[in-house]
Amino acid sequence: MKKICFLIGNLNNSGGTERVTTLIANALAQKDFQVSILSLADGKQPFFELVPSIKTYSLYPKKISFKKNFFGNIWRIRKFVTQHQIDTLVVVDSISCIFTVPALFGLNITHICWEHFNFNVNLGVKYRDIGRKWAAKYCDYVVTLTKRDKELWEQGIKNIKAKIIPIANPSPFEVQENMPSLDYKTILCVGRLTYQKGFDLLITAWNKVAEQRPDWKIIIVGSGEDELMLQQMAKDFEVDDSIIFAGQQKNMDTFYRQASFFCMTSRFEGLPMVLLEAQSYGLPIVAFDCDTGPAEIIDHNINGLLVEPGNINGLANSLLELINLSNIQYEKMSWNAVENSVRYSVNPIVKQWLSIIK
Repeated sequence: MKKICFLIGNLNNSGGTERVTTLIANALAQKDFQVSILSLADGKQPFFELVPSIKTYSLYPKKISFKKNFFGNIWRIRKFVTQHQIDTLVVVDSISCIFTVPALFGLNITHICWEHFNFNVNLGVKYRDIGRKWAAKYCDYVVTLTKRDKELWEQGIKNIKAKIIPIANPSPFEVQENMPSLDYKTILCVGRLTYQKGFDLLITAWNKVAEQRPDWKIIIVGSGEDELMLQQMAKDFEVDDSIIFAGQQKNMDTFYRQASFFCMTSRFEGLPMVLLEAQSYGLPIVAFDCDTGPAEIIDHNINGLLVEPGNINGLANSLLELINLSNIQYEKMSWNAVENSVRYSVNPIVKQWLSIIK
């Protein structure tokens, strides 16, 4: 039985990375692989449910300085994979390749780097750039979330030895029984209230839309450091009566069920899971065609509209275009959205993983 290990920061976290790692690990465990998950620190109370056969381990019981323990980490990873006779190590997040590349040196273990951001984003961490360079040279495979990101890797790094393969994240969202309608007159936006998510651009565009369609409203679900600034912006543009800041919400179901369509105004992304969630409810989407992700999920004029990144007039016009759809056009777009979300279900995605693990 093949032994696969996923190396992750901390499996206790409740983020998208932990969620999709759990989905893929569970699916592989059900296909007769012996699966383990090794957290760099903690990870003993996984947030998402694991198949019972999956064993969890941690390098350190609690968070430590990885800079100070650089060589210790390498030694512990090497010891772990040899003791547990691991056949394939999947490194969740390219930054950890700064440990795994030296740790696996000379060992006969398939080494996969699983990138969860896009290549142009390092979140201000220089080590991530080094991790990516090492992964491209020394790993067997680099898995990117999108075809566009594969191109960015190939343009950004010289002498790539690894095979770069785009495999999208599986959607954790099942197709919902939902009949969206233009009669709700509601546009849903979900995300942290930060610069990345571009809600400032949305409010500026909405100023132009609300003049023509004062009967429509926007609901923004999420919290973050820009909340007060954005609320003030809505007041300054005199659209505060048609923009509802709903804060952070545990249960998103009712919000999706009461929305006519979804809007995303991010400046950059990896593979935005909220778009897949919106599509599982049959919502057409308006989104900036930012790097990376939206263009892989949205077929322009088929299940939504893509807008040139940062183009506020384009965004306003696209919002109005969807608002003014006929019911027949709208229902067709909604049906296409559901069809697309099925492509991202776990089974077809796991098949792609099996091609590199076998």
